[in-house]
Amino acid sequence: MEISAIKDRLRLSEVLNHYGLLPKNKMLRCFMHDDKTASLQVNLEKDFYKCHACGKSGDVIQFIEDYEKISKHAAIKKAGSLIGGSKLSVDGKKPTTQSEQPSASNHQPDTGFLARMLSYFKNALHASGPAKEYLSKRGLDNAVLEIGYNSGQFHHGSRRDRQLIEHAVEIGLLLDKGLINNRTKEKAYQVFANKSLIFPLKNKEDEIVSLYGRSILDHDSPEGSAQVKAKHFYLKNRSGIYPHYPNSQTLKLILTEAIIDCASLLQIKEIVQKGCHSELVEVLACFGANGLNDEILTAIKGLVELEEIIFCFDRDKAGKEAVDKYAKLLQGELLTASQTVGLSFVELPCKDVNETLQLHDEEIFVKLLEERKFIFSDEKVSNITISTEAPENIDKEKVTLALEDEIVKNSKTLNPVDFLGQKDLLKSLNGLIEKSGIIGEEQSRLLLFLITISYLNKSPLHGIVQGSSGSGKTHIISRIADMMPQEDVLRFTRITESSLYNWGEFDLFGKIIIIEDLDGLKEDALYALREFISNQVLRSSVTIKDKKGNNKSSHKIVKGQFSSLSATTKGETYEDNMSRSFLLAVDESKGQTRRIIEYQNKRNAGEIDRSEQEKAINFIQKIVRNLKHYEVINPYATQLQLPEKVHKIRRLNEMYQAVIKQVTFINQYRREVRNGYLITEIEDIEQATEVLFESIVLKVDELDGSLRQFYERLKKYVKNENQEFILREIRQEFNISKTQMFRHIQTLVELEYIKQTGGFANKGIKYKISYWDNHQKLRTEIKDFLNNQIRQLKNARGTPKEH
Repeated sequence: MEISAIKDRLRLSEVLNHYGLLPKNKMLRCFMHDDKTASLQVNLEKDFYKCHACGKSGDVIQFIEDYEKISKHAAIKKAGSLIGGSKLSVDGKKPTTQSEQPSASNHQPDTGFLARMLSYFKNALHASGPAKEYLSKRGLDNAVLEIGYNSGQFHHGSRRDRQLIEHAVEIGLLLDKGLINNRTKEKAYQVFANKSLIFPLKNKEDEIVSLYGRSILDHDSPEGSAQVKAKHFYLKNRSGIYPHYPNSQTLKLILTEAIIDCASLLQIKEIVQKGCHSELVEVLACFGANGLNDEILTAIKGLVELEEIIFCFDRDKAGKEAVDKYAKLLQGELLTASQTVGLSFVELPCKDVNETLQLHDEEIFVKLLEERKFIFSDEKVSNITISTEAPENIDKEKVTLALEDEIVKNSKTLNPVDFLGQKDLLKSLNGLIEKSGIIGEEQSRLLLFLITISYLNKSPLHGIVQGSSGSGKTHIISRIADMMPQEDVLRFTRITESSLYNWGEFDLFGKIIIIEDLDGLKEDALYALREFISNQVLRSSVTIKDKKGNNKSSHKIVKGQFSSLSATTKGETYEDNMSRSFLLAVDESKGQTRRIIEYQNKRNAGEIDRSEQEKAINFIQKIVRNLKHYEVINPYATQLQLPEKVHKIRRLNEMYQAVIKQVTFINQYRREVRNGYLITEIEDIEQATEVLFESIVLKVDELDGSLRQFYERLKKYVKNENQEFILREIRQEFNISKTQMFRHIQTLVELEYIKQTGGFANKGIKYKISYWDNHQKLRTEIKDFLNNQIRQLKNARGTPKEH
């Protein structure tokens, strides 16, 4: 046996047990020197040891060599013998050899024990938030379906029972890897299908004879990557089928590729109760694209009344190849049994059955079944001529022409992928955002949406919404957050000084953070937030206790790849200190106020259908979930310039390029992918410029958003430079608070936009406008500059390519 094979198969815990060595807190007294205190540390997970006194270290073979003081060659032979028939298990007994193991054919599963375990798993599901969240995400209802959840704790604590453990090891729920629990000094086990949904597999007598586990972990996430990267788990000596053996009188049998697809169909009453055309219909799951095994085949051959088998396999290449292979297999098997059975398939609009039912109403599947296609004939189903040719894709231009109201009303039957593939995507998306409950703020709400979905990329963006008290800034960021997948959203009213340092290393990775009141954060919390936004990581030196209770210093790291939205009354204070942060001003004009009041009145009068709002929000969430992770390359980046009048032009240029990338990202279904990168087109630059225009204007203007709105209203009220005014008349005319008025006036005086001209403190100080700028002219100049730049790009490239 090769050395590498020995190291793969022989555990250090087995070697320690062979020599009668029992580590305490992973420490032993070193046998290579006079060791009065335990200095030799053993890592049973990595099969490695090291003495912190003499420095000796090594793997399992080196341990045998050092302990027995023998040659390397002798140590290798000794290690090989421990793996062979003379190897001792952890409890000191000789393990059963392969020839002594009961064969699969003789294996009789303990159906009573499996039924009790499923009952436990079903109860555990109710106590698990992540499991219930996963069920909701997959559109599965445990009130209808027989589903449990294995949290990996069924053999711990008060539930730890020798008989239970022996049963669990026997059937494969626990796997004996020869490990020792360092804390309890008891035998430790690897758990079958840990952190997985559990489905029962049944025999012909409807008894549970095996279990299937489906992991709920995202295996691209840090938690998932730390585990074995498997999604599907089956007990050893697998038998049984899901959900049960079909009724012998079954006329039509639907075969799905996966158990979750089958479970999804079991929830549709029109199928499992009425069937197609009031016929008896059963649903049966295969175990993957290559999982139509002998037991399933035997069960199908036993259906003497069967008229048709309908394949509902995945839409990918593997699914189509499996349908072709199994259709030929079943045709041959059933002909041999003198059965004449039709074989058909359903053309799914999404990748699989489960995703189709997540994105559509249940009625679509009844319709898909009616439009199924026969594989070996030109038969007709429901008066529809059957063809084996794939249907044309949905006309995406028709989706573009759909009214925004219809998009919301039909959001359950409209495919998010087709929505993302339409030409005027941003326009339609903005309409959906309005339907979700954000009135006005057309460009700001779209920019906030683009900022928020940047959490899907490596360089996320951040938005700061500025407005006076009661202006609706918190409502806007909360509504945008509602449109995101809720498992990715963290909302905070306040953040304490040290709280950001205390998250787990990856807890804030791939998240959206909503801060309702940025002004309420103390300086230490703001500093931590700034560091997170700038560097995507927080590093701190902390004091912890070691296993002996002594204090020691440790290095703690929290990584934070997240986008964020915050609300404030004083935006520029934060914007200057936070990179990749966009400052947006709430529209506080009289026109916007009228629109909001009109909407509020309609809502209170019952004229606003809140269910339509929820439909819009749910559909936008599905849109976000269908966005794929891409990095973006902008081939026009070197040809783009900003007006020289812009303040902090370096930072704004970076943000301008970032928004262009975000527009390209949202348009990904119409963009070229080259070497794994999305390629920006001129259309993306044009749309990004329009969305970001107000922010660019704000950067040119030395007045922030709220102050500029106040100043423009002030100029409109006083009409000319010679008219004097006092603060009381302005406060009453604008209907704003004394504090807010004083802050605006003080800033305008400091910037020399207005000046005191007289008056008395008890009767009112008089002011005049001293600098009457032409803001509208400035806006026009900036817009012309940017539009001319885009025209030059179009002329240089010719007519832009359509996708």
